[in-house]
Amino acid sequence: MKKLLLATLLFLFTACGLAPVYNVEPTKIENPKSMEATYKAIKEAGQSLGWKIRKQQEGVAKGTLHLRSHVAVVRINYSASDYSITYVKSQNLKYDPETKEIHKNYNSWIKNLENAIDINL
Repeated sequence: MKKLLLATLLFLFTACGLAPVYNVEPTKIENPKSMEATYKAIKEAGQSLGWKIRKQQEGVAKGTLHLRSHVAVVRINYSASDYSITYVKSQNLKYDPETKEIHKNYNSWIKNLENAIDINL
């Protein structure tokens, strides 16, 4: 019985595990565009995945994703020639500010956003 309980706890721990926050470092745009075209590509990519992308100022956008009770907020810096995505805050994703770890699903959402932006650009 102890082995079954231990196996169950281990499964639950790894299934809901934490991982270091994934930030997208400045990524070069293959075919540079205007600032407005870059923002439009980012916004459309985000919307296709359920993100709300809002321009905060020229070169800076805020991305917010609501999934069930989870919320992720990121900062997207962009120019005509590159972009980056940085964690800002979250709700119900077990973020630990000391270790900078978060629920591993967050990283999947960011990688999906990154891939969609790359495709749009």
